[in-house]
This record gives sequence, structure tokens and C-alpha cells, in this order.
Amino acid sequence: MKLLLATVLAGSAAAFAPAAQQAASSSLNMVNELELGATAPLGVFDPLGWLDNEPESFERRRAVERKHGRIAMAAMVGCIVHNNGIHFDGYLSPSANLKFEDVPQGVDGIRAIPTAGLLQILFFFALVELAWMPASDYSGDYGVGWFGDDIKNPEEKARKLNAELNNGRAAMMGIMGNMVVEVITGQTMAEQYAAGHISPFGDGQGVF
Repeated sequence: MKLLLATVLAGSAAAFAPAAQQAASSSLNMVNELELGATAPLGVFDPLGWLDNEPESFERRRAVERKHGRIAMAAMVGCIVHNNGIHFDGYLSPSANLKFEDVPQGVDGIRAIPTAGLLQILFFFALVELAWMPASDYSGDYGVGWFGDDIKNPEEKARKLNAELNNGRAAMMGIMGNMVVEVITGQTMAEQYAAGHISPFGDGQGVF
């Protein structure tokens, strides 16, 4: 199941990897957006033929892939940090007497957040998506300080944009795989590592 999930996610993420022979209409200065993401060994991976059938949608799909990759990278880092017992000091909800350290690790953590806290998170997402980093901005450059710096060297820029796309794809598979395996095994990432449990189909004790 985990292998199947990884294959599906790889296909969905890499499906936006483009054909190099097409002309680019990118807002990323001096970088051919259509040549980004076509990484060996898959190269151009477009099983649904979207590049030929819906070329006008490529820019939006690439922007969605880039944004989801960034979110997944942040999620994966947060998952690793939390599973290593690193928490914020103080209270997540003083009125509920809930400290940050009281929030369970893994997917069950979201169930511990009070409704008001979940609404705040949703409102923040709405602010980011609609105003601060609007979905209509396909450039990927949201002007947030260092992350928004414009790299003048086209080769360096292409290399770093490729790294971002590929790291984002890996993070999307990583965070999804981590959540799926946690649900299957009932063990968080930290518990799986502590038990040496690397198979999602075992009993949770030892390697398999």
C-alpha cells in the first residue's frame, strides 16, 4: 500500500514536469519554467497528456505543485521536530489549560486543538491564500524577504528551483506516507523508529 501510494503521489506531482521543446511563458525571470521538474530518471512524466491537451493550465498546476511542496516541506520538518519532543513553551489554550507539550504527536494532535484554535488556523490559511500569497499569483515569488530574493544567474536560479520542486515532491510523499503508515500501524514516527519498525504490515514490534 505504501509503495502504491508513493507511486500515485509521484505521478500526480511529477505529472506537471514539462517537455523541454515547448516555448516557455514563465514569469520566473530568465528561467524556462517548462524545463523545470523534468528530472532523471523519469524526465517528462505526463501520463494524462495534460501538456498537449491543456497547455493553458500548466502554469496554474505548476504553481499549485510548488505551493503544496512548500507546505509539505514545512509539515515534514514540523513532524520531525514534534516527534523529537521539541515543543513551544507555554499554553496553546490557556482557557482549556492546554499546553503545547500536551498535544499528542502525529495525526491525533489535531484532535487536541480546541475548535476556536482550528478556526484561527483556517482563517489564517484564508488570509494567506486570498490576500498575502494569492492563488492567482503563479510566480511563486511572494516577496517575503530572503525567500523572495531574485537570483540573477539563470543557471543558479534553475538549479535552485529544480531543488525546490524535487524537495517539495519528496516532502509531499513523505508527509502523506508518514500519516498513512501511522494510521495503519497505530504508531507515531518516533514510536516506529524506537521499535525498529520499518514495515507498515508488521505487528509493530521489530523490523517486520
